Amino acid sequence: MLEELRSFVIAIDHVGLAVPDLDEAINFHRETFGFEPTHVETNEQQGVREAMLRAPGDTTGAALQLLAPLRPDSPIGKFLDRHGPGIQQLAYRVSSVDEASAALRAKGLRLVYDESVPGTANSRVNFVHPKDTGGVLIELVQPAEVPAEPAHRR
Repeated sequence: MLEELRSFVIAIDHVGLAVPDLDEAINFHRETFGFEPTHVETNEQQGVREAMLRAPGDTTGAALQLLAPLRPDSPIGKFLDRHGPGIQQLAYRVSSVDEASAALRAKGLRLVYDESVPGTANSRVNFVHPKDTGGVLIELVQPAEVPAEPAHRR
């Protein structure tokens, strides 16, 4: 089973931070660390306005995702109410979110959605329940265009 799961995970995709104000958070990370937004969108289904930021000169590594609630009853709104601003999730890039979800379910882990849902930039996502991961919400992300796997994985 472990080998089967390893075949789906490509990389750490991003770390998601819950923030109360997206523009303020973008400015903080830009002015303090030099991060630049590479994608900003509103995801009505998830109830968030979000931005993906990259470190200066980095175009392919892990990103920083800032998530601000559109409404208090959204998952991010509830997270902020319970925990305040901070790390909300860790996202793994996978070659197939549906196959990775099935493999995790076969291993006994619970996923938030029965089927993958739309994510940032036309990706497909699902989440592994934090009760099964030591308290960390893990997001599975299948980008709209999955990068080629490293040669040692083929």
